[in-house]
Amino acid sequence: QLVESGGGSVQAGGSLRLSCRYNHRGNCMGWFRQAPGKERERIAAMDGFGRPEYANSVKGRFTVTRDKDPNALYLQMNSLKTGDTAMYYCAVRLNSGCPLNWEDFHAWGQGTQVTVS
Repeated sequence: QLVESGGGSVQAGGSLRLSCRYNHRGNCMGWFRQAPGKERERIAAMDGFGRPEYANSVKGRFTVTRDKDPNALYLQMNSLKTGDTAMYYCAVRLNSGCPLNWEDFHAWGQGTQVTVS
């Protein structure tokens, strides 16, 4: 089970921090987003070695981290743009690899809405 939180409404240039709590940490933890009428895209991920990966659209603005809590993953989002408006999801992949395709992940949270105006 994965549960996201931290979404909300913010003005452009602002920041939000999303949290994802989960019962079982898989090999890869991913952050995805989906805007209306668009496909779900992977924007950030952390592999089993703790190495982060970012989509070009968020690189330099978003940071994925894990702290001492072994069952939590965070997404710090800075310099938010209107184009970042979307539903944000975290997901876990149990097998090796950290793919881009959301269909290759095994479990999802319910999502948290981020609206940037």
